[in-house]
Amino acid sequence: MSARTIMLAGGGHAHVEVLRRFGASPAPGVSIVLVSPDRFTPYSGMLPGLVAGHYAHDEAHIDLDPLARLAGGRVVRDRVVGLDLARREALTGSGERVGFDIASLDVGSAPDMHFPGAREHATGVKPVDAFLARWTEVRAAAIAGRVGRIVVVGGGAGGVEVLLAMHHRLVRDDPPRMPRLVLVSDRSNLPAAAGRALLARLVAAGVETHLGRGAERFDADGVHLEGGARVAADIVFCATPATAAPWLAAAGLACDPRGFVRVDDNLRSPSHPFVFGAGDCVSQDGRSRPRSGVYAVRQGPPLAANLRAAATGGALARYVPQERALALISTGGKHAVAVRGRLCVAGRWVWRWKDCIDRRFMRRYRVDA
Repeated sequence: MSARTIMLAGGGHAHVEVLRRFGASPAPGVSIVLVSPDRFTPYSGMLPGLVAGHYAHDEAHIDLDPLARLAGGRVVRDRVVGLDLARREALTGSGERVGFDIASLDVGSAPDMHFPGAREHATGVKPVDAFLARWTEVRAAAIAGRVGRIVVVGGGAGGVEVLLAMHHRLVRDDPPRMPRLVLVSDRSNLPAAAGRALLARLVAAGVETHLGRGAERFDADGVHLEGGARVAADIVFCATPATAAPWLAAAGLACDPRGFVRVDDNLRSPSHPFVFGAGDCVSQDGRSRPRSGVYAVRQGPPLAANLRAAATGGALARYVPQERALALISTGGKHAVAVRGRLCVAGRWVWRWKDCIDRRFMRRYRVDA
């Protein structure tokens, strides 16, 4: 076969495994181009710990450049903002066109910010680099006594994790006036199975909760809820349900009703067989699963195998995600909740277990200089 170029759009959890596997076993005649706006990609499992102060930046981020070099790949430090599927080119934010024979999408998702005033008066928890920069500013303002109330909108596990991590860090910072933390969610209950344990942690932290009425609009004074109530806030963060990048559907790829790229059991687009995808930006046909880093990590090995097969003429492998995955939810301090199905346990030992798993995962992607 002639030389083939695989373009990896985004440096998500599945793509770091693709880079690692191509580095360990290069494919002759295959070149890789990684298009990512960031050199360091955050590991979602350690993000709450980073916010809480348990980890330093380098402990919770994967350096993409040495992984790409190991795989013999070229790095384009930019963001993909469009695809020309007829010409097999990716369009970047700076206007560069990156050609490919095979494309793989792992560009993640972003919180739903469609509410009036949300983009002007709130910060999403993704993209992570913008969120962390804002969190650094908020901590400094809190230490100076300029923050009275912080609201997190979104009562899923991710929102609760981030809120409790913020509480833990602010307690450690010891501001002269501890900000009041508030959780707003359109859910009447916290995530099933873990709900009781998480609610107990929120109560212990003194978090004010508004459950069962979602955000309707945002302004400079806070969050207006469905039904007319208002929650005052100096700072608002959104951990609302995931939304897909609009350019995915605009490219002409087959997408689900919410705009996420459809893929089959080979992690391949049913409309464009030379496009693959993984992580939060895709929806696997017939296999609805939570948008969780657990599934993105497990998509890495079959995605790498199928990209190699597509480039070299091999047979594609099926990926069938497990029905239920273990969720390890940190709760601010070195304490966590483990959930699998109806089973739920909690304690400091769960955090140590989670920490061990996370650190082992990160070691896999450390490349010696």
